[in-house]
Amino acid sequence: MRSNQRRVFAGAIALAAAVGLTACGSSDDSSGSESGKIELSIGTFTEFGYEDLLKEYETLNPDIKVTHHKTGEGGPYHQQLLTKLAAGNGLEDVVAIEEGHLPDVIDKPQLFNNLADIGPADAKPERWLDWKYKQGVAKDGTWIGYGTDIGPLAMCYRTDLLAAAGMPTDDASVKAMFATWDSYFEAGDTYVQKTHKAWFDSDSQVFNAMQNQLPEGYVTKDDKLALESNKDIKKNYDQVTAAGNRGQSAKLVAFSPEWNTGFKQSAFATKTCPSWMLGVVKEQAGPDHAGHWAVTDAFPDGGGNWGGSFLAVPKQSKHPKEAAELAAWLTAPEQQIKAFQKTGNFPSQVDALDSPELLDQTNDYFGDVKTGQLFATMAAKVGPPQYKGPGDGKIQENAVSPALQAVEQGKSPEEGWQQAVDAAKKIVK
Repeated sequence: MRSNQRRVFAGAIALAAAVGLTACGSSDDSSGSESGKIELSIGTFTEFGYEDLLKEYETLNPDIKVTHHKTGEGGPYHQQLLTKLAAGNGLEDVVAIEEGHLPDVIDKPQLFNNLADIGPADAKPERWLDWKYKQGVAKDGTWIGYGTDIGPLAMCYRTDLLAAAGMPTDDASVKAMFATWDSYFEAGDTYVQKTHKAWFDSDSQVFNAMQNQLPEGYVTKDDKLALESNKDIKKNYDQVTAAGNRGQSAKLVAFSPEWNTGFKQSAFATKTCPSWMLGVVKEQAGPDHAGHWAVTDAFPDGGGNWGGSFLAVPKQSKHPKEAAELAAWLTAPEQQIKAFQKTGNFPSQVDALDSPELLDQTNDYFGDVKTGQLFATMAAKVGPPQYKGPGDGKIQENAVSPALQAVEQGKSPEEGWQQAVDAAKKIVK
């Protein structure tokens, strides 16, 4: 996610457990430990579905011992990652980097091993969707991260709430409603007029999806702030806040207790749904709403990606080749499918997207829809990777999202926009 919102529903784990941890396998001796095993460590956040996979890897590689350092929310994890990079010590042999925070490390390629040089021969770029591979490559050509999951966008909606409002629920009509942002907000006006209830959960959640469809993020390719120069960002902001002021927003802060309760109380009828969001919906809406939620392979203005991560090998690792082999194995098609089956993290490997194990995967909570096939279709609609410059994730989390929330609480859209611009200028100087 984009942002540290990705899979936050898993719950925060105390950050103190991660502070001060140093990478295992610190000896240059290839024995690595008294047992004669090479010791590797991997750092992740929230849910990657790696617990069973790491045990399997140790079984397949009896000369390797892997220690997994797992923290809760992505924001604190990445702040600690940057601190360790700056200090030059304390990093794990393999580190996870979320796409929203990738810009803050990809401009420091000298601190990471080039996976093109140290990775196994079969871990070639063509393994991945082209846009996913390119996201993990720095400007100087250093291949910093092997892609893990992706977050292709689809739209979730409540069939019972639409039906109660007298709105169509057949597939063709639903896809027509979700064809463009104009048609989506027009349908929202109809729903609000008929029910006097909200169409979506929050301005911020809808805006984030729209923002992720643009060629550039909050920072231009020459690493300048884009909020004032990129008119499309302001256009999206104006469209979302206008819809929210017409009653379409439930004004719920994503991943807050109130937002969680909103699913159970049917507080909104539609939800922007990257693939990982299905698990959130099921978790928060609960068994009482099984079969009420549906998901369609349509998204306003074509689709996009929201979320996903990478595995990188810092220069600090004492066993970089072994670390790269572990990262390559964890991101191979077979393991990506297993992670998807466990946590819903959608694969980024081309072969995984063609696998019957993935394409035949169904989700009974959403009416037995073939979610594997649906999100594979949406993944194919994702275009070239959006450029996200340094500070992009911080702008979303600390400037734009708070400004949108302020508008929902009564501040004018103009005041909210200025708040976002002022806060962003402090991040990108």
